[in-house]
Amino acid sequence: MPGYDYVIIGGGSAGCTLAARLSEDPAASVCLLEAGGANKELLVRMPAGVGNLIKDKGKHNWGFWTEPEPQLNNRRLWWPRGRGLGGSSAINGMIYMRGHQRDYDDWRQMGLTGWGWDDVLPYFRRLEGHHRGPSDGLHGHDGPLHVSAGESDSPFHDALIEAGRQAGYPVTDDFNGAEQEGFGRYDLTISNGQRWSAAAAYLRPAMSRPNLTVITGARTTRIVVERGRAVAVEYLRGTERARVEVLGEALLAAGAVQSPHILQLSGIGDAAALREVGVTPVHDLPGVGANMQDHLDVIMNWTTKGLVTGYSATRGLAMLKTGVNYMLRGQGLGRQQFLESGAFLRSREGLERPDVQIHGVLAIMRDHGRTQVKQDGFSLHLCQLRPESRGRITLASPDPTADPIIFANYLAAPEDRRVMRECVHIGRDVASQHALDPYRADEIYPGASVRSDEEIDAWVRATAETIYHPVGTCKMGADGDAMAVVGGDLRVRGIDRLRVIDASVMPTLVGSNTNAPTIMIAEKAVDLIRRRETALAA
Repeated sequence: MPGYDYVIIGGGSAGCTLAARLSEDPAASVCLLEAGGANKELLVRMPAGVGNLIKDKGKHNWGFWTEPEPQLNNRRLWWPRGRGLGGSSAINGMIYMRGHQRDYDDWRQMGLTGWGWDDVLPYFRRLEGHHRGPSDGLHGHDGPLHVSAGESDSPFHDALIEAGRQAGYPVTDDFNGAEQEGFGRYDLTISNGQRWSAAAAYLRPAMSRPNLTVITGARTTRIVVERGRAVAVEYLRGTERARVEVLGEALLAAGAVQSPHILQLSGIGDAAALREVGVTPVHDLPGVGANMQDHLDVIMNWTTKGLVTGYSATRGLAMLKTGVNYMLRGQGLGRQQFLESGAFLRSREGLERPDVQIHGVLAIMRDHGRTQVKQDGFSLHLCQLRPESRGRITLASPDPTADPIIFANYLAAPEDRRVMRECVHIGRDVASQHALDPYRADEIYPGASVRSDEEIDAWVRATAETIYHPVGTCKMGADGDAMAVVGGDLRVRGIDRLRVIDASVMPTLVGSNTNAPTIMIAEKAVDLIRRRETALAA
């Protein structure tokens, strides 16, 4: 049975980064286990394919569902999560955002030394191949993750930014620069018209290294712990059971849903809860699966006039032409994801940083793209950036192929309900500005009949969905934090030779999309691992 210095569980944004960086050392043997496939299909490479990847369960998407959510009319919400190399970076909207600087300073204030903004900025610079270059000291230019400006020539995006200015909000040239707040254009993880996932950026250039073994179709069933340390990882490949030995460290990078799930299957978690579902506890760690946070989102729609949008660009023969043009020439609308402008705003006076994010979409989007609206239009996604509500991930069964129980607990906190209500007011205010007059027709969702706060609250309960940013389920915490799963070095409390390295370790949700912060965490983790090796060698 093979053994490796590093066994990485999960080939997503963090796992691809870890595999590439750790295998840079030719003396280190690295094994990456990924439950899904290679993710080389045209649909994955083509940015315009995102709508199809998000909406369906299948080879690229785990397609989870939450439990009935009490504050959302007991609806079960759809949770897409990436499956295959690249993980969710292979199916996401390709927005590159790092979060607000204060998000990381908050982590430092929690006692997590080394996780403040000044500490993490060098790792963001390290990962970036940014189109802005290094001139301002905030961006990297030679990193593996290509970060580009959008290519859309639609007048919608400039009109939305100007509408924001007319509504009294600032305009920012760079959401990842010195000032996040305001309306502007998003940076994108697209390179020469192709999705630039973590697999494309990190893993594929490293695949030929003799010290790197990548096993796809390998679904981890448990981490084997003996005498308080991780010694092996067991997995299923088809119907065959297999095992790899951990010679150095097991690095769990399966994401905010599956990292706690795998820990619990391994007997690491709340001991009483594990016993209830028939799992023998190995280590009582009550924080596993707790502290779950996510960005809840409302989607407002308007029909348009005189504007080519996603509908007219992709209906009938237009869709076929888009696919053929992209496949044969790498050109056309297939290079775009129809989401290039947006904003970060404050929902009320007195806040020190934005708590609302807007994604402007050049299409009418509903129910993750599964509800077809046969009209040209645009959408505003509006989400609350720092929810107070907390959910949890728990075991449904000791069967490792059974989905975990996801209870997001959205809108449990009154402040969260206030912010979502305010999102609707903000969306309407911006959309009503003169800059959008040439293009805006009718508000169709929620529609003119939804006016009072009570009506807006009811609409939010009936329609709000996730925007796919779950974090926090293997919380990083300082000594003395009883609910911390890992420390600032990302090692699992009470278990040697095991770390968690992905979005699940974030103690609080960053105020932005979460893909770039996840890659940053993995980049920093590599240095933490290497420093430990240096200390041991000394």
